[in-house]
This record gives sequence, C-alpha cells and structure tokens, in this order.
Amino acid sequence: MAQRAQRFLETARKPLPEGTFAVGAGLLILGLTAYGFQIISFRALSKSDYTALNGLWVILFVVAPGVFLPLEQEVGRALAHRRAVGIGGGPLVKRAALLGAILTVSLIVAALAAGSVLIDRLFDGQTALLGCFALALAAYAVEHLTRGTLSGNGRFGPYGLLLGVEGLIRVVPAALLLVAGVDEPVYYGLALAIPPLLASGVALFRQHGLLAPGPEAPYSELSSRLGYLLLGSVLAQTLGYAAFLGATVLATSSERDAVADFIVGFFLARIPILLFQAVQAALLPKLAGLAGAGRHDEFVTGLRRLVGVVIGIGVIGVVGGFTLGPWAGGILFGDKFTLGHQDLALLAAGSGAFILALTLAQALIALMGHAQAAIAWTVGIAGFVVVTALGDDLFLRVELGFVAGAVMAALAMAAFLVRRIRRGVPDTVAPLIEALEHEPLEI
Repeated sequence: MAQRAQRFLETARKPLPEGTFAVGAGLLILGLTAYGFQIISFRALSKSDYTALNGLWVILFVVAPGVFLPLEQEVGRALAHRRAVGIGGGPLVKRAALLGAILTVSLIVAALAAGSVLIDRLFDGQTALLGCFALALAAYAVEHLTRGTLSGNGRFGPYGLLLGVEGLIRVVPAALLLVAGVDEPVYYGLALAIPPLLASGVALFRQHGLLAPGPEAPYSELSSRLGYLLLGSVLAQTLGYAAFLGATVLATSSERDAVADFIVGFFLARIPILLFQAVQAALLPKLAGLAGAGRHDEFVTGLRRLVGVVIGIGVIGVVGGFTLGPWAGGILFGDKFTLGHQDLALLAAGSGAFILALTLAQALIALMGHAQAAIAWTVGIAGFVVVTALGDDLFLRVELGFVAGAVMAALAMAAFLVRRIRRGVPDTVAPLIEALEHEPLEI
C-alpha cells in the first residue's frame, strides 16, 4: 500500500503534458467570451430576436461539434501515431479534409431541406439565420480539421491560440454592434458563424511542416469506430442542450419572450462547465500516465477522484444556482431577466449530472467502449423525452426531463464502465486518453 501511494505521488508530481496550459487558457477565454456574447446579445436584442439567435446557437452547437469533433479527435490521434513512427501525415489530413467536405455538404443540404421547419421552430421566422447556419457549418468544419491537425502535430500553443482568438473575434464585433445600436439578429448570427474560419487562419499563420509527405491514408486509418464516435458525440450534444431545445420547440407563440429568460438561466447553470474544463485539463493527463504505466489500481483511484471532483462541482452549481442565480442573472443580463430560484437550481442539477455523464463517457471511450457510450446517451435522451412528455408546465417539464435524462445517462455510463474496468485496464488506454485530454466541451 505504501509503495502504491508513493508511485501515485510521484506520478502526480510529474509536469503536465505539453500544451495543457496553452489549451486551458484558450478554453477559458473561449468560455468567458461565450458568456460575454450571450450578455451582449441579450441586452441588444428584443427577447423574441434573442430567442431566435439562440435557436441558431443551439442547433449549431449540437450539429457542428457533434459531427466534426470526432473527426478532429481521430485526425489528431492518427497524426500523432504517424509522427511517433516517423511517417508524414499530409495524405491523412487531405483524406480527412475530403471526408469533412462530404459531411459539410451533406449537413448544409439537409439544413436547406429542413429550412422551413428550422426557420419556424428555432429561428422565429428569421430566414437569414438559416444562411448563417450554413456558413457556420463550413467554418466549423475548417476549424475542427485545423484543430486536429495542430494537436496531431503537437502544436498545442497554436491550438490554444485558435480557441482564444475565436472567442475574441466573436465578442468584440458583438460589443461594437451593441454600441452602434444594431438590433438585427442576423448580424449577431454572422458574429457567431464567421470567427471559427478567421481563428483557424490566425492559428495556422507561420506554421510549417503540418502536411509532411507520407504514404497514402485509407479511410480505415481514421478509425473503424468513427461511426460510433459520431453517433455518441451528436447524442451527447443533444442531451446537453435538451432543456434548451425542449423549451424552444414546445413554447407557444405567447411563451416566446419567456423562453429568452429560460435560455439565459440555462447558460448561467452551465458555468460549472468552465470549472470542469479546468479540472479535465489537469487530471485527465494524470490518468493517462497511470494507465500507460499499467497501474490498474491507481487508474481506478484517479478516476474515482475525478468523479468526486465533478460531483463536488455539480453540488456547488446547484447551491449557487438556487441561492445566487437570480441575483447573478440580474447583474449580468439586466432587469429583463426574471427566471426564479427553482428553475436555476434544476438547470444546474441537470448540468452537473450531464458533466458527470460526460466524464464517465470519456473514461468508457478510453477503454474502447464506444458503442456502450452511444447506448448510454440514447438512454439519457429517452429519459428526457419520457419525463418531459409527462408534464404540462413548459419550464418545469423540460427542467425535470433534463435532470432525469442526464442522471440516467450517467448511471448507464457507470454500469458499462464498471464492467469494462473489471476486465482490466489495458496499457493501450494511455494514447486514447491523450487523444481526449485536450478535447473541449462546447458551451
């Protein structure tokens, strides 16, 4: 026992992997500017226009990260493997770019085909926001491919720069629009859609050797499990925004203004995600080191510690949402904010349970449980739908559904994870965790 404790302490003292602080700083800036954008747009727009703009926000951050984040992750993993064995990754990136282009065109075509539904139910009749959505899909495809290429080549400084610059390029124009008195949601939609493309250009400036020549890359090199990753990622993003989607879709015309307050409360309740990202960046690399050394017991202990921290963050979020949430909402968003203590507490509880499910999902994927993670997210979404269908109060039904769905997803993840861990933690888990350690959770 003393020897195991000593080995654990020695591992904990090791420096964090290269790029942890750069990526962490970028994530912090990206998260803070996301809240800045929300505050500015809430103050600049009418409540109905703010709701329409956030219809764009939610569909974008369900679809774009859901589809392109797994591609980024697989590009980073495959490039890192090629770099480790001295093989150039240029053909791999080109293959991934072709796949990303196919996915992007397919998504844009699907969005245009469903345009009338999106405009009516999510964009509150604002047709121009559909164009912003199509533009944003292309921009995020470029950004995620850039992020995967940078991380796979070990360029974590530019990776963190990309994240931070994206947030700044978004919030500064929004602030200028507010000062100029612009109250058309399409301009704020463009401020949401364009920054990923510009930030990618800034991050790639003066970067050389990213596309070194090498052998041709078959699609199988990007992983035979990419389908499960795509499915799981889309389902996770959908559950993460389930309360938002439910309130927006189920609201009657007379409830549209009230939904704006609900959206603000939803983002306030997600503040613990910023804390989670910091914990993730610090602790997940430690788990990779333990797993890579074949220290099964220490890996399990470290995972339990990470889960404990996540639960603590969730409890803080619930208490803070109930006691300080309305006051904070009034300070940040002004007198127009009217959401109550119970709503904010329930949204914080759902966010905390979702973060727990996400943590367990990452560990499960690291142990090659891609399919089980997708099943667990499906269970969570089913729980949300069932509980929401049983209620009649717009906000309460989606809040309880969000809590129930996130808890059910976390329980399913835990059950699958326990079964995997009992089989033993393989040494090959280390590079898989390393592929996840810089993966941001899109707010």
